[in-house]
Amino acid sequence: MATFSSQPSKKVRSSAGSSGNRGSSGQTVKFARRTSSGRYVSLSREDLDMSDELSSGDYMNYTVHIPPTPDNQPMDNSVAAKAEEQYVSNSLFTGGFNSVTRAHLMDKVIDSEVNHPQMAGSKGSACAMPACDGKIMRDERGKDVIPCECRFKICRDCYLDAQRDTGLCPGCKEPYKVGEYDDEPVDFSNGTLSLPVPDDPKRDHRNMSLMKRNQNGEFDNNKWLYETQGTYGYGNAYWPQDDSYGDSCNGGSFRGGMLESSDKPWKPLSRIIPIPNSIISPYRVRHPNEDAVWLWLMSVTCEIWFGFSWILDQIPKMNPVNRSTDLEVLRDKFEMPSPSNPTGRSDLPGVDLFVSTADPEKEPPLVTANTILSILAVDYPVDKLACYVSDDGGALLTFEAMAEAASFADLWVPFCRKHDIEPRNPETYFSMKGDPTKNKKRPDFVKDRRRVKREYDEFKVRTNGLPDSIRRRSEAFNAREEMKLMKHMRESGADPFEQIKVPKATWMADGTHWPGTWAIPSSEHAKGDHAGILQVMLKPPSDDPLMGSSEEKLLDFTDVDIRLPMFVYVSREKRPGYDHNKKAGAMNALVRASAILSNGPFILNLDCDHYIYNCKAIREGMCFMMDRGGEDICYIQFPQRFEGIDPSDRYANNNTVFFDGNMRALDGLQGPVYVGTGCMFRRFALYGFDPPKVDKITDKGSETQALKATDFDPDLDVNLLPKRFGNSTMLAESIPIAEFQGRPLADHPAVKYGRPPGILRAPREPLDAATVAEAVSSISCWYEDKTEWGDRVGWIYGSVTEDVVTGYRMHNRGWRSVYCITKRDAFHGSAPINLTDRLHQVLRWATGSVEIFFSRNNALLATSKLKFLQRLAYLNVGVYPFTSFFLVVYCFLPALSLFSGYFIVQTLNAAFLLFLLTISLCLVGLAILEVKWSGIGLEEWWRNEQFWLISGTSAHLAAVVQGLLKVIAGIEISFTLTSKSAGEDNEDIYADLYLVKWTSLMIPPIVIGMVNIIAIVVAFSRTIYESVPQWSKFIGGAFFSFWVLAHLYPFAKGLMGRRGKTPTIVFVWSGLIAITISLLWVAISPPGGAQTDLGGGGFQFP
Repeated sequence: MATFSSQPSKKVRSSAGSSGNRGSSGQTVKFARRTSSGRYVSLSREDLDMSDELSSGDYMNYTVHIPPTPDNQPMDNSVAAKAEEQYVSNSLFTGGFNSVTRAHLMDKVIDSEVNHPQMAGSKGSACAMPACDGKIMRDERGKDVIPCECRFKICRDCYLDAQRDTGLCPGCKEPYKVGEYDDEPVDFSNGTLSLPVPDDPKRDHRNMSLMKRNQNGEFDNNKWLYETQGTYGYGNAYWPQDDSYGDSCNGGSFRGGMLESSDKPWKPLSRIIPIPNSIISPYRVRHPNEDAVWLWLMSVTCEIWFGFSWILDQIPKMNPVNRSTDLEVLRDKFEMPSPSNPTGRSDLPGVDLFVSTADPEKEPPLVTANTILSILAVDYPVDKLACYVSDDGGALLTFEAMAEAASFADLWVPFCRKHDIEPRNPETYFSMKGDPTKNKKRPDFVKDRRRVKREYDEFKVRTNGLPDSIRRRSEAFNAREEMKLMKHMRESGADPFEQIKVPKATWMADGTHWPGTWAIPSSEHAKGDHAGILQVMLKPPSDDPLMGSSEEKLLDFTDVDIRLPMFVYVSREKRPGYDHNKKAGAMNALVRASAILSNGPFILNLDCDHYIYNCKAIREGMCFMMDRGGEDICYIQFPQRFEGIDPSDRYANNNTVFFDGNMRALDGLQGPVYVGTGCMFRRFALYGFDPPKVDKITDKGSETQALKATDFDPDLDVNLLPKRFGNSTMLAESIPIAEFQGRPLADHPAVKYGRPPGILRAPREPLDAATVAEAVSSISCWYEDKTEWGDRVGWIYGSVTEDVVTGYRMHNRGWRSVYCITKRDAFHGSAPINLTDRLHQVLRWATGSVEIFFSRNNALLATSKLKFLQRLAYLNVGVYPFTSFFLVVYCFLPALSLFSGYFIVQTLNAAFLLFLLTISLCLVGLAILEVKWSGIGLEEWWRNEQFWLISGTSAHLAAVVQGLLKVIAGIEISFTLTSKSAGEDNEDIYADLYLVKWTSLMIPPIVIGMVNIIAIVVAFSRTIYESVPQWSKFIGGAFFSFWVLAHLYPFAKGLMGRRGKTPTIVFVWSGLIAITISLLWVAISPPGGAQTDLGGGGFQFP
């Protein structure tokens, strides 16, 4: 780089000027130097002439960019474009409200050595120009880019200066040959695959009747079946015989040479396998009890509500479906070579993957890093992927952990591709039990695995040691700043006893202040007050495969693509006085930033602890999006699967009944609800548009053309785009592009709304500074002001369960969703196995449901586009917490029956017992039927029933109380932990299961259990001492009391802990409440003992 010794820098460049094809509203980037004190100093030519601080060491040896002038225009060639992308990748972009967007050129990102040429901080050789210490450019393999045949090494700025001044190479004094080193462009003019016209004589004779119609103008199915000897598969799509298409796994060769898509038999990507309808058993009202009408009325009221709730839960299950996909057909349609695509470049749409994290203390960075590694190694075209991690805490620990993960991906990702590793989370893979060599064919697998395992152990050590490394580094730099300040005070003659005030900053690896949150919070460096940060950790890969070799890496990656997907770190700006809307706000910031940087038509969001367990999961979801009729699918929801759950699943953490039963049933209606993670969205649906009306759009003849946003929303004026989406022109221009690229492939006459084959094979444009600056502006805290973000666009605000509301809004606009259950689980995550943590998790879900019920998102207020059964399902989402009131009362009814001596029916006669047996058998039959078609185990079903009662009498009840107080009185109530205990056995992976953490949510179930136990003892004692014992009434009440206690059994085990560590206050409070209720009942309604003349033969309960 040039030094500021006697002349100003010669390196002149404008980031805005390089984005002429990106829109006219590109952000201007001011390249500046951040001093050791954290202050930004401009490095433009005028500022340098006027600066008095050039003698300081902070301004030496630095490269700057200044705006372009008429005599200084950047060269429009591949060398300049690659140089621009290299500078963007090595810059940390910061910006925000009322502040200039700056690009801080970083000497290094992490302390360890950077190897992969795509990663930020990678450097080339030194420039050969005198008085310049810049680094020359590098290509995709990390080799030096030398623009002249004389092999004179020159950096990008000196090269631009030479081109502008003389056009001669400083080494050989010969003119540069512009464009000599550009890659030959690929001609995509003929890249589309044409469809056969009706009157084409050259088309296949087997398709003669495809365009023929009967007398009514309809398609003649019988004639087509007779001529083609075809067959119909399941559902409404043609499904050829399995062996009629060849074995694509053995070499992937064609029969008779390569075929165009129009010449191949059309095959669907997915199909529906119907499930027989379930049977709904009747529900009867019990006969009244004349002796205890109040008891009978309470029971009937509760049972009527249970019946209503049961109907809401069962009716949407009337049409459950299973789905299957065909990945071979997907690969053949989009990635197989053809005469128009000889290299087999992928025509699949792009996918942006979002990972969200907020606090590195609660969400360990190593867990997030493993999730990122599983994403970077996914089986999908590398140039079509982009991974974004949202750090809502703005922590340097997360930033450097992500940089370490990007560095380790240089070895991990090619290793996974070479040996077909599953799963591609290194922590999970190296922890698996069993033979790792199973199904591995390469002889060097054992050696490679051993080497990668050693490198991963070192990676874990570095990542786990980052907190101490950052702390020691910050303490050293802060001490240096204090010494500088003390020296300055002595030289200036200041009072030596004056207290020195130096901010305790957090320092980055390159010796500058971290612009995010500091370990010791300070102004503009706290969790809710810091600048927006965006760092391209891994720049976009090259368009063509980059095969490795045996010399470049630690392992032999010959014939293995070593490219890595684009990886971006994002921390949105936060300032006091702004509502940042928690996770929903962070996801919307990622939507805007990704639309500007990569604009993938589809978005897959994951929690930081949910990693990709099936590397083909994205392809599975794409089978539905790209299938015929997939243009109206808003999202693909995958089931959540969890690791680390105790074998008995004591608290139903797996939620198997919900994910394998309820969600599969909704798939037969308008689609499953969105559950927050493991979901692939259509970006266009997130923008708040209605699904495309195929009939109206195709009438315009524009089914294969990109439309404007106003074509989908007639009420949307072009001038009102900033009001809905914000003032980013790049974002507005990306909307119709994302919609067009997300359409299914128009490779069949039945596809009425699609895109031509081949249009997505074109290479993507490289990143420039103006584009990144626009993305930084879109994540600022003020961007959403006076827009519809969070109200109609993106994730919806105003609820703690923003996921359910977001999915509901899409269904309410007419979109449909699909539930994708893969043979190998798509994603794995973690779930709380501790009783208290589990109750608080359910409390948050139930509170969100109550908020939905009392808001405009209530399904009763939905539009006519929401189907009736889907409306009932969403109504059940908002109603189910209110069942807790009736459930609590019903759980006390057996105890009240035992205390009073009455039962809910007047006599336990044969008719009642027969009716009870019939109802029980019907319910059991329904349960068995549901278990049968959903694949749920009986034990899992029983655990779900148990935890339904536990959560219904605790968390759901608290959620209803909290929601009512919020709606009626505006009072916010937070149910938090009041006491915590640490686990003692660190080696036991289920240690958290035995932790006992006191919370007020435990009081209702404890009281219910103790009251029922006391009632059984009291009633048993009284019945024994009665002259004429009424055993029938006791047995009836005792049976239902035992039934309640059986459901509370997991709760009781959780209270006991491993060694009886239950807090004493739990038993004290519960005992006092139970005794008080018992005595109060006896005082109000004292039981009447049987009078007898036999001495000592009677018993009078006191």
